[in-house]
Amino acid sequence: MTTPADPSPDAPTPAVPAMTPLAGRIANLIRAHGPISVTDYFALCLADPDYGYYQTREPFGAHGDFITAPEISQLFGEMIGVFMVHAWQQHGAPTPVKLVEIGPGRGTMMADMLRVIAKLAPPLFETLEVHLVETSERLRGVQRVTLETYSTKISWHGSFDQVPEGFTLIAANELFDAIPIRQFVQTKTGFRERMVGLDADDALTFTIGIATLDPSLLPGETGRVPDGTIFEYAPARQAVMQTLSERLRTHGGTAVVIDYGHMVTSFGDTLQAIRNHDFDAALAHPGEADLTSHVDFEDLARIARDTGVHLNGGLRQGEFLYGLGIAERATVLAKDREPPEQRLIASAVDRLAGEGAGKMGELFKVIAVSSPAIHLMPFRPVE
Repeated sequence: MTTPADPSPDAPTPAVPAMTPLAGRIANLIRAHGPISVTDYFALCLADPDYGYYQTREPFGAHGDFITAPEISQLFGEMIGVFMVHAWQQHGAPTPVKLVEIGPGRGTMMADMLRVIAKLAPPLFETLEVHLVETSERLRGVQRVTLETYSTKISWHGSFDQVPEGFTLIAANELFDAIPIRQFVQTKTGFRERMVGLDADDALTFTIGIATLDPSLLPGETGRVPDGTIFEYAPARQAVMQTLSERLRTHGGTAVVIDYGHMVTSFGDTLQAIRNHDFDAALAHPGEADLTSHVDFEDLARIARDTGVHLNGGLRQGEFLYGLGIAERATVLAKDREPPEQRLIASAVDRLAGEGAGKMGELFKVIAVSSPAIHLMPFRPVE
């Protein structure tokens, strides 16, 4: 490894990266009103009407910033379709049914689900109403193209509360990670809220605010943790989970929640940005990178139980997919294919359900909630 030479006096000064348009807007906001919370920064990065990530960019696929499970292989959406048919049967095969996906991406998962549902359960398919909850008009256009075959069945809504009443099956894949969180930092005076401010060079930086955290929200009997320790609290995610659960409690049905995260509430900074299929500093390119954090599934499960619905879960995504038969379906899909195609199918299964770097089977978790209480495979019964 060589060390770069000292620059000569005549060498040009390295350029400071220009602020993104949204970074400039946020900086002006901070100058006018002071530092903003992480949750406000998170929301602006994703949903600012002019420069927000989901309002301006194509995030999905090889030409986007990341690839979601439905884009890796049709097998993922097919397994969710199998699960929905199973849930419907366990509920006693009611009709009609509202099939809802919140944050449907490009519509790929819903297309794969509907193909399986039509094959496995024609009576369900025939009476099915599909409701897609999508705030981005640009993504709605993409979804209309993907789901053109099923256009007579589909309605779009800007929020979940616009979905008509009735028995409901809900799919929420990588929904909760995109809902803003609050962060608190341990200091000598307790946990205080993490904020986004400006440094001496007028660049965005993390700082500490005045607001403190209720100690009862901290996990377990942890004692005092080291200064600088971060705890993430997500009241907005709790509110969404409560809304879904109350819908099921009132009208009946099941919701399956799939996301990357942890099963036990714990400490740690999981705020992260993804840009061009790689990690990016969270404050580096607001509006031009996807901003997410890990989902606390223990917290979501507690909200569901407190709302009065039945919890099935949780499982790692790999356990969930193998339990639903992804290996057997992959064998059928690979039959009579050329060897390169067979290898691609096997690779997709490994990426969706396997463990280790670059694979989703361990990092992603799954829970399902139902009302009335039913047992759903492949979950183990929960007392």
